[in-house]
Amino acid sequence: PDLDLSADSVCLSSGRMCPWPLPQSERSEARLLSPTHSFSALLEVRCKPGFTLPSGLDATIRRCQGDRQWSGDEPICTGGSELENLLHVFVSLREVTNTFSIEGAAVAGTSIRYSCLSGAEIVGSSENFCQENQTWQYPHPICKKVFCQPPEEVERGYVVAVQKTEYEVGFDIHYLCKKNFLLDGPQKITCMSNGSWSAAPPHCRARCLIPAERSRVVIGGVKRWPFDVTDAMVPHGENVTLFCKHPQKQCSFGAAEICFDGNLQPPACYLEPTWLQYKLFPHRLVSEIEACEAGDVE
Repeated sequence: PDLDLSADSVCLSSGRMCPWPLPQSERSEARLLSPTHSFSALLEVRCKPGFTLPSGLDATIRRCQGDRQWSGDEPICTGGSELENLLHVFVSLREVTNTFSIEGAAVAGTSIRYSCLSGAEIVGSSENFCQENQTWQYPHPICKKVFCQPPEEVERGYVVAVQKTEYEVGFDIHYLCKKNFLLDGPQKITCMSNGSWSAAPPHCRARCLIPAERSRVVIGGVKRWPFDVTDAMVPHGENVTLFCKHPQKQCSFGAAEICFDGNLQPPACYLEPTWLQYKLFPHRLVSEIEACEAGDVE
């Protein structure tokens, strides 16, 4: 179970007895888990049917300490709205105090480990040793709340979030791009427990002008004229295939290029048809002649 250790807490030696039996309760039953009720003995307190502890569990374990008292606060088993009120108080206390949970027992010659609640980092040693002289080897640590710095702005885009000087762990930031720009990267990033964002900010990528006017191209597996495409432009990341003529044969082959953030260059083999070729001999355009055989193109 978690132990609440204050800065002046001490670890204790054996040889002392704790009260037993405990006073009778209408809501819980106590039983020893150890042969005696001496130092370091374990005791289980279990709620009767219909009742639970503020933690939501129906039982807890207590240990006999060197001060002749059982560890922790006196367990209180509650039911119905009474339980809800205690839960609310419990959660509130956890939120407003820099508390930590502890694994291990405060027994001479043993170690304990500290861990902070979610959204906080431990400042100090995460492990402590109970020495034979009944003192701790190190001071108890504290839990410091973690924050993320404001995220970077995105060129040609927007950060969708409440403006703050710092953001709590678990806070989400959303990104949007301006019209005609494509989001390249995460649309949402989250403040993590180490004080950093879950990913780098995205980019807003520009569209590309199709580098052909009088020749058909292939976009998304469809052969079409550039003027039939909206604004004669394709989005970032789109493949565009242009047609080149075989240097020795009367056939054509496709050469694909990719639009990257506003830049789409035609392949070196591509020649833009003249206005006369397009108007007088449209059937002779390279994009319209027979395709080369597979073996003709290296």
